[in-house]
Amino acid sequence: MSADLRPARIVGDLSALPRVRFGPRSLIWWGSFGFMLLEGSGFLLAGGVYLYLASRSGVWPLAGDRPPDLLWSGLFTAALLLSMIPNLWLRSMAHAQNHHAVRFGVLLMTLVGLGVLGLRWVELGHLNVRWSRDAYGSAVWLLMVLHTSHVITDLGDTAVQGLWLFTHEIGEVQFSDVHDNADYWSFVVGAWLPIYALVYWAPRLL
Repeated sequence: MSADLRPARIVGDLSALPRVRFGPRSLIWWGSFGFMLLEGSGFLLAGGVYLYLASRSGVWPLAGDRPPDLLWSGLFTAALLLSMIPNLWLRSMAHAQNHHAVRFGVLLMTLVGLGVLGLRWVELGHLNVRWSRDAYGSAVWLLMVLHTSHVITDLGDTAVQGLWLFTHEIGEVQFSDVHDNADYWSFVVGAWLPIYALVYWAPRLL
C-alpha cells in the first residue's frame, strides 16, 4: 500500500479546546500589543524631541511664550482617569461573555470618548501658543496632536464595534475584540500621563 493511501492516525483530540482566548493566550492580543508598542515608541520619540529642544534652550518656554493653562488639562486628565472605571468593567464583562452588559458598556464608552474628545477640543484652545510660532509651540502641538489622534482612533473603533454589536449576534470573537479594545483605551490613558507632565508641568519646573 502506498504511503498516501494509508489511513490517517489521530494523535490527539482538540475539539474540547476553546475557540477563542483572551489576553496573551490570543494571537490577536499579541498583534494589538505590538501595535501599542510601536505607537508607544512614537510617543517616546516625540517626548525626546520636546526634551531635546528644552535642553538646548536657555529658557523654556521660549521668550514670549507662557505655559498652557492648567484648568482644562486637569479636567481632561481627570475624565481620562475616571473613564478607566467603566472601561475595566467593560473588559471584565467581555471576559465573562455577558451580551447585554457588553452592548451597554460599548455604548457607554462611545459616549465617554465623545465627552473626552470634547474636552480635548477646548483644551487645545488653551495651549497659549500656535504650532507655527517657534520650536516650543511645534513640540507642544506635536505631542498634543499625536495623543489626540489616538483618542480619535479608539473612539472610532469603539463606535464601529457598538454599531456591529447592536445589529448582529455577538459571538466569542466579538467578546475578544471588545476585550482588546478596552486594553487599547487603557494604553491611551496611560500614554497621556507622561505627556501631561511634559506639556503642562515641565515648563513650570524647568
